[in-house]
Amino acid sequence: MTKDVKTREDALVEQFRRVPSVADLRHGALQVAIGDDAAVWRPRAAHETILTCDWFLEGTHFLVDRHPPESIGWKCLARAISDVAAMGAEPRCFLLSLALPAARTTDWLRKFLHGLKRASRALRCPIAGGDTTRRAEIVINVTVLGECKRRHAILRSGARPKDTIFVTGRLGEAEYGLRLLQRAPKLVDARDMRMRKHLFPEPRVAAGLWLSKHKFATAMIDLSDGLSTDLLRLCKASRVGARVQEALLPRVKIAAGDREKKFEPTQFALHGGDDYELLFTIAPRDVARIPKTIGGVTVTPIGEITSQRDIALEVEQGRAKILKNKGWDPF
Repeated sequence: MTKDVKTREDALVEQFRRVPSVADLRHGALQVAIGDDAAVWRPRAAHETILTCDWFLEGTHFLVDRHPPESIGWKCLARAISDVAAMGAEPRCFLLSLALPAARTTDWLRKFLHGLKRASRALRCPIAGGDTTRRAEIVINVTVLGECKRRHAILRSGARPKDTIFVTGRLGEAEYGLRLLQRAPKLVDARDMRMRKHLFPEPRVAAGLWLSKHKFATAMIDLSDGLSTDLLRLCKASRVGARVQEALLPRVKIAAGDREKKFEPTQFALHGGDDYELLFTIAPRDVARIPKTIGGVTVTPIGEITSQRDIALEVEQGRAKILKNKGWDPF
């Protein structure tokens, strides 16, 4: 009779079972989740599958001595799901690959998984499996599987001249939180509302699904690297340009006690990353049909698509300048 031998990795994997995974089984999508060599997925009829993956690296995307483990768990999933939202799709399940040092397999991992569990439940995206290994620094990779109705996926490449450019939410809030975190001498308080957007971003899934359902958006992208960078990407894919009105930007509000730090809300809104808001374009015939809020979040028109290939920023009536690409670039 053989003994049931459990390795340290097996014990680690057991902790991942606490992240929602079984909840989706009764809906017939995940036939097999954690516990086998691979997951078994059954797609819904008349739907297309959306796939995306995202790195989340210690030292590059988060600082282990400043970022609370719960926020790292939340954010690694939320930022990946934002790509699904930008396609007008619904997240259905995810795979997690995690490498970490032995010193992070106890209390840090418990808190990380707590944040991941909260995100999984809030975003209705159960874990289907993944992989673990040991490494000197923390390396996280999340793969999300989403679905949208056939021919309803919203691409970056559909914007046309005279389309109106909209954004959800306020821009620059995550950059504001990051700047405060960088000034903090130690692990920050996850309850500090000024850092909320940076620590616990909320991908705009409901807004993306609404736009997909009604087929109003001609193009869409999520604002992960900053407006100046991501708008340029959308325009390149669509072979168009854009004119953004600075006065219309829904900018971050700087707390009274932080104004002496000389933070610049406009610069945060134009170039700050990690907001995970949606930027989308609407044809002239449909602009009047766009409500002021979609999926519980405010939407704001900020400019217009043009036939020129450059991105212009109108700083005052009739006067514009080229909007330089100053967003996040890992290289």
